[in-house]
Formats: sequence, C-alpha cells, structure tokens
Amino acid sequence: MGGIMIAESLEHHWPMPPLDGYTVDDLFTLPDLPPHTELIDGSLVFVSPQRRFHSSAIDLLVYGLRTSLPAEFRVSREMAIVLDERNGPEPDICVIRADAITGPDQTSYRPKDVVLAVEVVSPESESRDRTTKPGKYAAAGIPNFWRVEQAGTTGKPVIHVYELDPITRSYVHVGMHNDRIKVDSPYPIDIDLTAIDKL
Repeated sequence: MGGIMIAESLEHHWPMPPLDGYTVDDLFTLPDLPPHTELIDGSLVFVSPQRRFHSSAIDLLVYGLRTSLPAEFRVSREMAIVLDERNGPEPDICVIRADAITGPDQTSYRPKDVVLAVEVVSPESESRDRTTKPGKYAAAGIPNFWRVEQAGTTGKPVIHVYELDPITRSYVHVGMHNDRIKVDSPYPIDIDLTAIDKL
C-alpha cells in the first residue's frame, strides 16, 4: 500500500534584468512585483516583512503630521517618488503639496512636490535608509528629511532631522529628537513620540 507523493515546484521565476537595468516604467508595469518594491539605481529592491516598531512609528508620525497640517499639504505613506528614469524609491512617509495629487489611481509623486521624506530604519534597510536614499532625496531637491531609528530595545523612536543645503544639494543634520519632535519646517510640527506606547 505504498504511494508516490509528487510535490509541486516551489521555484519562482524572477524576470531577467535588462542589460542597462530597470526603469521607472518597468517598476509600474512589471506584473507580480511584491508590494512596496523600490527602484534604486536601476535595480529592483524587495522589502522584507516589517517589524512592529516600523509599523507603529509610521502610524504615530502620520497621525502627528496630519494634526497640524496646513491646507496646502497632504501626508502620504508608502508612495514612490520618481527621481529620475532609474530611481523610484518609496519613503515610508512623505508630505506633499496638495496640488500634486492627481486622483485615486496615482502611484507616484515628483520630487518637486515633496517637502518632507521620512524613512523608518529597519535592519534590512539600514544602508539604504541612512545613506543611499537620503543622498538621492537631497540631490533631487527635497528640502526636508527625517530618519527614524529605534532606540535600542526600548521600542521608542529617535528622529534625526535634516534640512537641505541648497548649494551643496546635501542634507545638514539640524537636530535629534527623543521624547518629542517640535520643528518649524516644513510647517510647525509637534509630536509626542512617547505616545508610541499606546499604539
């Protein structure tokens, strides 16, 4: 009474990259890409499953940013910014000009419409979030950048605030915030970071 069990192949066939790398057109048209795939220097970057800190920090900041949001801005999460033909990174949060919104089917923004990009650092994205993406955001002229880190094992956020130096087109570190972030750029913002414990 024996039998043979045939297992289905678990192999996944990934598309072969073009010789010169992918473009933003590929990013938005290739079928079956995992959610939140980014394009960095012509390479597709797949995002790992996120940890609770990452999700909670995004929720806290989105709510806090919307609390004092002027009418001319909107807060968006996890939308691509098309920097050029070979770069379409997806910040965790961005504040954009309200007139940049074209409708419910919109999939990306232009850098000139973004006034703040926020990256919440994860173990798998440390290098991209600390170096690669901020450098690209600055070169594209995005005036404000926040890098959010987890403070040790406490689960509390630490926010590094950067502003664009228009001459060098690079970011200048202007502050580090632990329990509360209170800044005036791109608009007056005041967020209690300890509220992450309630999420």
